[in-house]
Amino acid sequence: MLKTKVGYSVLKDAFASGEATARMASEGMKPKLGLLFTSVLQDQKEIMKGVKSVTDAPIVGCTSSGAVMVPDGLITSPDGFSGMMMFDDPNMTVGVACHEAGSDARKIGRKVAIEAVKNAGSTKVPSYFYMVASPKEEEDYMKGIQDVIGRVPFFGGSAADDTVEGKWSIFCNDKVFSDGVAVVFFYTDKKFVTEYTGAYNETDHVGIITEVQNDRKLVSIDGVGALKKYAEWAGTTPKELQGSALLAASICKPLGVKDPLGSLTVIRHPMFGDDMGTKTYDDDTINLGNKVVKNTAIMQLEATVDELIHSTGNTLKTVNEDLKGKKAAGYFLVHCGGRKLGIGDRMDEVHKELVREANGVPFITIFTFGEYGYHDHSGNICGGLMLSFTGMSEE
Repeated sequence: MLKTKVGYSVLKDAFASGEATARMASEGMKPKLGLLFTSVLQDQKEIMKGVKSVTDAPIVGCTSSGAVMVPDGLITSPDGFSGMMMFDDPNMTVGVACHEAGSDARKIGRKVAIEAVKNAGSTKVPSYFYMVASPKEEEDYMKGIQDVIGRVPFFGGSAADDTVEGKWSIFCNDKVFSDGVAVVFFYTDKKFVTEYTGAYNETDHVGIITEVQNDRKLVSIDGVGALKKYAEWAGTTPKELQGSALLAASICKPLGVKDPLGSLTVIRHPMFGDDMGTKTYDDDTINLGNKVVKNTAIMQLEATVDELIHSTGNTLKTVNEDLKGKKAAGYFLVHCGGRKLGIGDRMDEVHKELVREANGVPFITIFTFGEYGYHDHSGNICGGLMLSFTGMSEE
């Protein structure tokens, strides 16, 4: 039987915080794995040392934007925080591996996948895998991993900080680094299900991407400067969306692209409006959180703050339905940090939604700068402003 347990701490001393978190999450358990998430405000290596003073289980995770959420509430503090979920199942095997960034992310993904299989003591592909990466080359790491193991269902999210300054960290046992990738390969007979959604409403504002630079810089839509086109759709002006103003303004009005099967709309979060101008367009580019492709369609989506809040409970309810009568052992909930920013001081309402649907089952919610998942036969995909909610069955 699979069991999970969560632990957390807001102690200021980093070592003590890691130790307390691990003790709480390990109580009554024989951990096979710990997924750890912390504030950027503390010494990550010291937190890991504190965790490792309690358990020799493999530990993987990253920094979370501003907080983590558990059944007891939103865990945050001006002095920092740490939270983790431990997994205990005598029949489960895990393989953990990581690598710092380099010149070829896809090649690194292949290397990490081979190491994770080897570290699991297996010669087979896993049942599921968890991935954490820095918010930069997630798609290429994923492709490299899939070059080795094929399209195995995955879940996870990108490391985050509190202010989009690049202060995030990734953890993998004794390693702490800011740019790269880490994975956990799960070999298990238990059912893992992931509901991956933006839960936004479609609008009639749709156009064709006519120019892209470096995968994530949207230059034009329908031959019009991207920022100008988006401003028109959103009912504002490019001047109001320049620089980082675009990030907050687009949380309730993001962009999205459909997967080829049409069953999943993946959110592309406009992050930064470039007002410098080019030789071609008067109102310039939009820097996005994930990749877009020329000559494909992109649409403007929308949701109210109320809808963002209620989507969390609705998504966890769908996870329970997808478990098809199996009792959940735990929920690993990846929630975009941008959505958290948009919800603001109403995050207590999100907590109520999750507690209601979890119905006493342990959960941990992390706040990321990119979310990973799949839906209804889509491929594995990376997006932003998404929810990637995973449930694991006891039996």
